[in-house]
Amino acid sequence: MANKILIVDDAAFMRMMIKDILVKNGYEVIGEAADGVQAVEKYKELNPDLVTMDITMPEKDGIAALKEIREFDSSAKVIMCSAMGQQAMVIDAIQAGAKDFIVKPFQADRVCEAIQKALN
Repeated sequence: MANKILIVDDAAFMRMMIKDILVKNGYEVIGEAADGVQAVEKYKELNPDLVTMDITMPEKDGIAALKEIREFDSSAKVIMCSAMGQQAMVIDAIQAGAKDFIVKPFQADRVCEAIQKALN
């Protein structure tokens, strides 16, 4: 059975790129969200196996959404995605419970590797 994934990014283009990579590699994308508020709502509604989460978003950023999702479900698997490879953000994300961190623009094999690692 394909793993169910929720994609969270404020840029529709990035969501489309990630979805394309995931679908080509046999994953099922069960939902998309454009900000952290939607991410938390969709997580509770869809119960995905994994979330790819952008950090810099309007309304609620990815780290705040990650913390809220982890409060709701401590076993939630979230991979952070960001164009900014700043050490502080990476550390914040990992401390908040992220399983991995992918820097944009990303390679398809790096995305798949991070997802495989998080799901196993």
